[in-house]
Order: sequence, then C-alpha cells, then structure tokens
Amino acid sequence: MIFDSHAHYDDKQYDKDRDEVLAHLKDAGVDKVVNISNGWGNLLQTLELTERIPFLYGTVGIHPCEIKDLTEERMEQMREFCHRDKIVAVGEIGLDYHWMADPKEVQREWFIRQLRLAREENLPVVIHSRDASQDTFDIMKKEHAGTTGGVIHCYSGSLEMAKEYVKLGYYLGIGGVVTFKNSKTLKKVAAQIPLSHLVLETDCPYLAPVPFRGKRNSSAYLTYVAEEIAQLRGISAEEVQQATYENAMRLYRLS
Repeated sequence: MIFDSHAHYDDKQYDKDRDEVLAHLKDAGVDKVVNISNGWGNLLQTLELTERIPFLYGTVGIHPCEIKDLTEERMEQMREFCHRDKIVAVGEIGLDYHWMADPKEVQREWFIRQLRLAREENLPVVIHSRDASQDTFDIMKKEHAGTTGGVIHCYSGSLEMAKEYVKLGYYLGIGGVVTFKNSKTLKKVAAQIPLSHLVLETDCPYLAPVPFRGKRNSSAYLTYVAEEIAQLRGISAEEVQQATYENAMRLYRLS
C-alpha cells in the first residue's frame, strides 16, 4: 500500500478529470492521500474534497507565497477548521525566499503564528522551505521542536541538516526529485537517513518522477519513487512502501 503524504488535487490542472483521477488511485495501490492547503481558496477546496473522498485527508494552512490571504479573522477560521475530523495537520507553512512574494520579516511572522496555532490545536505541521534552509531550521528549533511533530516537505537541504531535523523528531518528505539524475544530495539523504523518518509524497500535479518528468504528477507514480529509494538503500520497493506508509500514519496520527 502507498500513502501519498503531500498532494494538491484541488489544483486547476485536475479540473477536467479530478474525480476520474482520484477514482483510479486505489487501482494503483494508493490507500491514502493528504491534500495540502496552499492559499485560502485551496484551503476551502481541500475541506470540500475531504468531505467527498473517503480516502483523502486534508490540512489547513497558508503557504508563504500566499500569506496575503491571511487576516486575523481567517486565523480564527483556521482554528475552527482544525477541529474537523479529517484535518490532520497545519500546512503547508514556512518560508520561500525564492519567489519572495512578501518580505522575509512578514513571512517569518506568519510562519511563527501558524506554528503556534499547530501547537495550540495539537496538530503536526507540514513545512515548506525554499532557499531559506537555515532560517526555517532556526525557527523550527526555537518555536516548534519537541511539540506536535511534522514533516519537512520536498526536502532539499543538506544531509547534515536532514540529520538535525531527524534528531528533532521530524519526518522528511521524499518525492519525484529523488529520481532526477542531478539530485545527488537528495539521493544521499534518501539512502542514509533512517527509513523510519521518511515519507513518500508527490506534490502533484508538480515534480513528477522519471520517466514522467515534466508531465502532470499523480500519486500512482509513487511506485517509481519507492523503487529509487529502494535501489539507493539496497532493499525492496515493498519494504519502502510499507515503512513509509506506517511513517505517514504515525505522522498524521491515523489509526
């Protein structure tokens, strides 16, 4: 069985065939999917999908490139949404110094506030970090470590930092990028970090693995990610699927 710990099936790329795509995931061995909130509109769509699709769970949170969507009123609404049965985390939240949609100070402020929301509501976090590795780690260590746990989505930092996140109890999300020839550091992370701290993710519709690179991604393609990790570790793909499934269940506290 496969657990996709990070997907975006609310994305407009699925508008024409969303239900058909989701209906076929079970046939590909995908048992559970967590749809990750991005902006406010995506958050509301995620809530709707969790109500309609039995195997799909959701998160609430605002991506650092979308924090213009945040207000005090919406922070309180998110707090209420945290109480819904199929909402399993706060995310994706964090820092993005690549696109710099808002100044660093503003990003940090809303990141910290959403981390505190997760602590107060006792939910794990889904962390986005792009070109902001050290600042993200420093904030996580100061504001969140040792509390509700979470996952560093689409991990792209060094092996050394990955080990530090593991020491703090976090999971690392590994997706299609690990199949790319030039992803040498991520391959080291996937090979050397304890399997007990890795989860599979797509970030679909983005970051499809080889041989689908550049095309629309799907949770069904996670078999290729599992096979790559298995080859790097010298174990079977079935072992990777089973371990990462159990890890995601623990991460999101699903029985």
